[in-house]
Amino acid sequence: MKNFKIVSSLVFVLVFSLCNAQKNAIVAHRGAWKKNNLPENSIASLRHAIDLKLPGSEFDVWRTADDSLVINHDAHYNKLLIEETNYADLIKFKLSNGEKLPTLHEYISEGKRNNKHTLLVCEIKPSEISKERGQKTGVAAVETIKKLKANKNTCYISFDYDILKAIRKVDAKTSLQYLEGNKSPKEVKADYINGVDYHYSVFQKHPEWIQEAKDNKVLLNAWTVNEAADMDWIIDHKFNYITTNEPELLSERLKIKK
Repeated sequence: MKNFKIVSSLVFVLVFSLCNAQKNAIVAHRGAWKKNNLPENSIASLRHAIDLKLPGSEFDVWRTADDSLVINHDAHYNKLLIEETNYADLIKFKLSNGEKLPTLHEYISEGKRNNKHTLLVCEIKPSEISKERGQKTGVAAVETIKKLKANKNTCYISFDYDILKAIRKVDAKTSLQYLEGNKSPKEVKADYINGVDYHYSVFQKHPEWIQEAKDNKVLLNAWTVNEAADMDWIIDHKFNYITTNEPELLSERLKIKK
């Protein structure tokens, strides 16, 4: 355990130094979907984010009853609870653009293609069945992404703190960001988690956490920032990442604020 902590501390500094070059970098929430009316979390929305050369594109992972890792935001897909449904039954229903529900393997494979600039921000959804199941899903996602040799271009986020801790046990190098908003930057750093990725209102309520994160070399990300005034507030505070459904608007605000 002592050696793990030493290695983790060194890796924490390395990951931060690599990621901290980003300032107010745009992360497309569930891909870049809104402007072109694409399905959220679709291959098409991911490809559009990459084609726009956005710094990041976020997506959500669930595990089906037969252990397929799939990309969807909600726990249900076409009124079927994903965790209690086999993949073959889920893909009977197409996305609005005709795509089938993508697997993590398919999604990451597309995310690697012609992509030199867009970070893949992988959200592991907390299990509706059990805490343990959520942790196993997180570890399975890491294993899949490593097999596809995309681990250097992927970071992990979750509302379930124990999922992030489970990932850290199997991967000392990857970047992790916590979503819930109930822990200070110092607290997450103590557990070898690299970033706080909170709703922007959390930072408005706890503005002291912004400087605390910077002082402790903890990455700052805010979600889901869709209004110009909120974008301007985050930009002025120089976050590392800004997660939004409106990447085009955020790009305009960044140009104005330069």
